[in-house]
Amino acid sequence: MRIGFAALLLPVLAYGQTPYPPGADTAGRPVPKPEQTAPPIDFSGIVFAHYQYRTDEGARSANRFDVERAYFTFRMPAGQRTSVRITTDVFQQTTPGSDAFYRGWAVRAKYAYLQYNYLTGSSWKANARIGLLHTVFIEHDETFWPRWIANSPTERAGFFSSADAGLATSIALPARMGELYATLTNGPGYTSRETDRFKDIAARLTLTPWGGSAESPLKTLAVTAWGYKGAIASAFVSGGTGQVGRIGEALRRDRWGIHGASATRPLTFGIQYGSRIDEGETGSNTVPSPRIVVDSTGTLASAYAIVRPFILGRASRSHPLSVLGRFDRVTTNTSTDDAWNFLIAGLIWDLSSRASMSVDYQEALSVRGAPITPAKTWFAHFVARF
Repeated sequence: MRIGFAALLLPVLAYGQTPYPPGADTAGRPVPKPEQTAPPIDFSGIVFAHYQYRTDEGARSANRFDVERAYFTFRMPAGQRTSVRITTDVFQQTTPGSDAFYRGWAVRAKYAYLQYNYLTGSSWKANARIGLLHTVFIEHDETFWPRWIANSPTERAGFFSSADAGLATSIALPARMGELYATLTNGPGYTSRETDRFKDIAARLTLTPWGGSAESPLKTLAVTAWGYKGAIASAFVSGGTGQVGRIGEALRRDRWGIHGASATRPLTFGIQYGSRIDEGETGSNTVPSPRIVVDSTGTLASAYAIVRPFILGRASRSHPLSVLGRFDRVTTNTSTDDAWNFLIAGLIWDLSSRASMSVDYQEALSVRGAPITPAKTWFAHFVARF
């Protein structure tokens, strides 16, 4: 029995003492290791710069070169149905106080979010995001309006920031009929940390009735309605010496708007109307100077168009020249009719399929009592996408 047990054990011991090293085959030749494939990274970006020359009396002949923005975007998968996007924002530091030490260009994150595609069917597609993400409407408007020439009307009028930290979901309707996009965000925007306990909720519904018809001249027509329910903390939320107490209730910060736009080779246009309801405070929250909540409701009416007057050949290839125009009417307070106008007129020349330049005139003019500095400026804008 002892000899039989040893005979059974010997092959096992011999198996653990092979004459060829680990990582080799039975002939002693090295076995190649499987290649480690790194996840693919999608890198893209956009850089825009300009030269400006002021002609208004307040700053006549003031001029400068400026790299206005550089966005570098990294996208990569993070497992099945999951991906990550990070977009860096290279900007010039101009905030008073923050530019005391450095007045050049700085880098910050504009978009940085994790995305999960929870619907991937043939008809319905949807995703959820968390992190620094697009707010409800501005990015949609920028699919028609060239951001490298000026901020979109809603952003320029101060309705809200173009990005913020929070949660979002996007649902693509079947047959390319449109999109539903909803967000829950901090509120201050991507340039600031959270400043109070209140959150903002918003939603946008975009309908493209002819989006599924490749031959229809209206296939790019998009009609949008959006709403934004927000709140900010009182300036007296923490109280203070001499004050009658802390104010814990929120101040209203609500917005809504409608928008219609289309983008074809001969013509791109957009029209919109928006309203903003803001509550503010006067007084010092003391007995001699009590706190008073004041309402400030304003509106925005805007229209823009990019016309390509020359079409080359039967392939309808666009001529590099385009004519640009835009007009904004911003009413800062409907009860007093305080308002200002913003005008853009210019020409765009496409240097290539990914680079363009423009020569344009921009004017901001106070109509009635609006707190805006009048400005008349000539620009030479440049943009490159890669």
